[in-house]
Amino acid sequence: MPVPSRPDRDDVAACRALLKAGSKSFFAASLLLPPRVREPATVLYAFCRLADDAIDLSTAPQAALARLGDRLDRIYAGAPADHPVDRALGVVVRGHALPRAVFDALLDGLAWDAGGRSYATLSDLVAYSARVAGTVGTLMTLLMGNRHPDVLARACDLGVAMQLTNIARDVGEDARAGRLYLPLDWLAAEEIDPAAFLRDPRHDARLARVTRRLLDEADRLYRRSESGIAHLPLACRPAIHAARLIYAEIGIALAARGHDGVSGRTVVPRARKAALLARAVMDSGRAGREAGAAALAEVQFLLDAVAPAGGPAGRLPLPVSPLDLDAKMARVLDMFDKLGRSPPAPRPVREVRRRCVRTTSAGRAGLPA
Repeated sequence: MPVPSRPDRDDVAACRALLKAGSKSFFAASLLLPPRVREPATVLYAFCRLADDAIDLSTAPQAALARLGDRLDRIYAGAPADHPVDRALGVVVRGHALPRAVFDALLDGLAWDAGGRSYATLSDLVAYSARVAGTVGTLMTLLMGNRHPDVLARACDLGVAMQLTNIARDVGEDARAGRLYLPLDWLAAEEIDPAAFLRDPRHDARLARVTRRLLDEADRLYRRSESGIAHLPLACRPAIHAARLIYAEIGIALAARGHDGVSGRTVVPRARKAALLARAVMDSGRAGREAGAAALAEVQFLLDAVAPAGGPAGRLPLPVSPLDLDAKMARVLDMFDKLGRSPPAPRPVREVRRRCVRTTSAGRAGLPA
């Protein structure tokens, strides 16, 4: 039986419905991607959402992780489970030579969350972010046809930056759920007792300084990511640049609130998101700088996983015209307007910080959640 080159249309529709209900910003921003990338990206993000929910909604997360591993085994063996996401992902994995090791790293990150791990240093936190967000950035870049290590390194920069932004934004929400992602040595330097903070999360000047340090690191990585975006196919740049701008804007808004991630959730208003989407489209044709900075040590294993799986490094450019970009922007802005008039779908459990993969991710790098 011949191997299909594209996922079944009904399976993709099921993946799209999953995201439309639970990740409106990704669904809207994905309209900026060209169809040949949008379809497999939808499948990828659907799997990430499925994996998130499998852990979050389970009373036995380790068993849920084992089941996810079994599903990946079947996908990579060419015999996926009888589920739309599994069937579609099987086609995408084969068609784009997506390394199994990258998906395994994503599951490792989910396991770290399930185990309630804390992070002694920034490097430890970046290692976590590499697994829950750098993985998705890596996979998205492969879907866009670029396997160059410099570009993959910048995709990981973007994913990690988004994850750090999520963590800074949601310090209070995470603490109230018994989770603490901030580097413990930074807290010690400010004489913040982690156990006391988890018992009674409060914002003060000491915590503001820790949050500012985290956002400063995110901003450094956002800047590094720009050269990688400039080396993506032109048609793909607006969506990824939009994700970069919107997530960086969360940090700007958080700074305007005195870096207070405890008292309430910082959001980017819909009108501001629309303006950033327009800016992303307008900037998409700019020539970029050379992508030559060394990869973060914590993400190098992801680049190593790609190197033997896909042959020579390179990229496959996608043609695009300015008129096409204008049409995409108009559709996305219209979608934001429509989505803004409908209430969000309720989530039965709290959002977990690894959700940047929806993000993003993008994303986990993914697109904004």
